[in-house]
Amino acid sequence: MLETSARLLRLLALLQTPREWRGTELATRLDVSPRTVRNDIERLRTLGYPVHATRGSSGGYRLEAGANVPPLLLDDDEAVAVAVGLRTAAGGSITGIEETSLRALAKLERVLPSRLRHRLNALTTYTTAVPRDDRGPTVDTDVLTTLVTAARDHEILRFDYRAHDGEESRRIAEPHRVVTWGRRWYLLAWDVEREDWRTYRVDRMTPKIPTGPRFTPREIPGGDAAAHVSRGVSSAAWRHRASVVVHAPAAKVTERLSPAVGVVEAIDEHTCVLHTGADTVEVLAVYLGLLGAPFEVTDPPELVAHVRELAARYAAATPSGKNEVGT
Repeated sequence: MLETSARLLRLLALLQTPREWRGTELATRLDVSPRTVRNDIERLRTLGYPVHATRGSSGGYRLEAGANVPPLLLDDDEAVAVAVGLRTAAGGSITGIEETSLRALAKLERVLPSRLRHRLNALTTYTTAVPRDDRGPTVDTDVLTTLVTAARDHEILRFDYRAHDGEESRRIAEPHRVVTWGRRWYLLAWDVEREDWRTYRVDRMTPKIPTGPRFTPREIPGGDAAAHVSRGVSSAAWRHRASVVVHAPAAKVTERLSPAVGVVEAIDEHTCVLHTGADTVEVLAVYLGLLGAPFEVTDPPELVAHVRELAARYAAATPSGKNEVGT
C-alpha cells in the first residue's frame, strides 16, 4: 500500500507539469507497466483529479482543471516561492486579498517540512522591506477580477469612471489588458463611444454587472500593452505632466531612469525628450534630479517655479552660494 501511495504521488507530480504524457513515458518514469499506469490514472480520477486521456499514437494523459482545487504537489523551490509571494501579497496594493493571503500562507506553512520552514523563516527574519515612498492607491479585488475576466472572455464592460480632475462619467469599453505599473493598475481598452484606445485607472473604476455582449479583440497598438500604457500614462494620467528636453543621448537617459518615470524620445544623437508625470511637482523635480545631464523645463509653470526655488535653495546651501546670495 505504501508503494502504491508513493507511486500515485510521483504520478501526480508528473501530471502537474504543463504537458501531455504518453502512457509509455509514464511507465518508464515510474518503472511499472502501462497497465499499472492506467490503473493508477483511474485511482487519481476516483480521488477527484480530472485526468484527461486522448487516444491514438500521439495521445496521452494530462491534468485538467476541475470543479474543485485538488491538493498540489510542489517541489522545495516552488513551495518557498509561493510562500514568499503570499507574504508579499498580504502587504500589496490590492485590497481585500490581505486576509486571504495570510490564511493561505498559514495552511502552507503548517505542512512545510522543517528544512523549508527554516529557509522561509530565514528569508523573513533577515530581510526587511523599506516602506515605499510612492504610496499609491489600492484596488479592490472584485474590481480587478471583473476586469481580467471580461478581458479574457472578450465581453464589453460598462463602468462609472472618475477622472483625475474629479469629473465622473459612464463608459462603455472593450477591455483588452490589465497593466500594473508600480502600485497603480490600469485597464487598456477600446472606448466604444469615442472609437479610440483609452487607458483607465482601475482604482477610479466602478464596473457594472453583468458585463455586456462579446466583442472581437483588436490588435493592441504597437503590439505591446505595457509600452502603450506607459506612453499614455506619461502624457495624460498624472495631475502634473512635463516634457523635458535633456541634453544627453536617449540611451543614456533610459539607463538612468526607471521605466515607471516616463518615456524617453530621441531628438538626435545628443538630445532627447523625457515625457513624464506625477501627482506632485516635488516628485517631478526628483525625476529631473536623476537625469545626470543638463535639461530645459518650460512647462508646467508650477514645475518651473519649483525648480527655480530648488536651484536657489541648493545654491544657498553651499559656502560659495551663501556668499553670492549675501552680496
